[in-house]
Amino acid sequence: MDLPVLQAVHVHPVKSLAPYARSEVAVEPWGLEGDRRWMVVDAAGRAVTQRQRARMALISARPLPDGGIELSAPGSGPLAVEAPAPGRTVTVDLFKQEIEVVEASGDAHAWLGAYLGAEVRLVHLDAPAHRRPIPPEHSRLLDPAHARPGETVSLADEFPLLLAGVSSLDALNALIAQGQYPDEGPLPMDRFRPNVVVAGSPAWAEDDWRRITIGDVPFRVVNSCGRCTITTTDQTTAERGKEPLRTLARHRRAGNNLVFGRHLIPDTAGVIRVGDPVRVLD
Repeated sequence: MDLPVLQAVHVHPVKSLAPYARSEVAVEPWGLEGDRRWMVVDAAGRAVTQRQRARMALISARPLPDGGIELSAPGSGPLAVEAPAPGRTVTVDLFKQEIEVVEASGDAHAWLGAYLGAEVRLVHLDAPAHRRPIPPEHSRLLDPAHARPGETVSLADEFPLLLAGVSSLDALNALIAQGQYPDEGPLPMDRFRPNVVVAGSPAWAEDDWRRITIGDVPFRVVNSCGRCTITTTDQTTAERGKEPLRTLARHRRAGNNLVFGRHLIPDTAGVIRVGDPVRVLD
């Protein structure tokens, strides 16, 4: 029997901006290399995402070789932003957790503020290996109900990686076609912003996975991803609709969450590549 395969890999250099496709990428203990190392915050230092500013979907951040990024968006010229050198940190709020980050240059703040029509700042979080010692109150420890002591995450919402299945999206789109807002479907995978996309497994098979390998890299599959209003945002127009939340509410509830996709924690570092086999260990 053919194994499922890794169909696509995406990193999100800036939290809540457009994804960047990779053919291969290093897996670090806290997530994919370059994934969600940057974040937009408001004047009060609170994280800003597509939940508040749907227009963020239209901004791309291309990784640069030195760890910086190039920002671009429709109607705005590109801006290269260097990774800030380690130095004076500022405290920001990510989902009511205080973390220490370094601010980007002022021209990055101005570029993003002009596009979003709001006073914002761009901040950067180095990989943990680059910012030791980490005060315990500022490291982003994973939920101990699902993680081992000391395991951390970058600026992702909850866990280092998010996995989604192609067949599961097909099944969800079939349900949307039967629902109240059929004209909103079929939805593309980018609505769900996964890091890794798996093809060749049955619909919803990932619900039962506990341990997998992608290529040679082992992962724990820890829980299902609760979905928010970002999934209703067209990632090419920034317009909001009703789906998939209406259909998830009818068919994919887990407690108080509407779920699609599964969170992963790497067991070891390594490299994953598009086309790698995905083996379910248990």
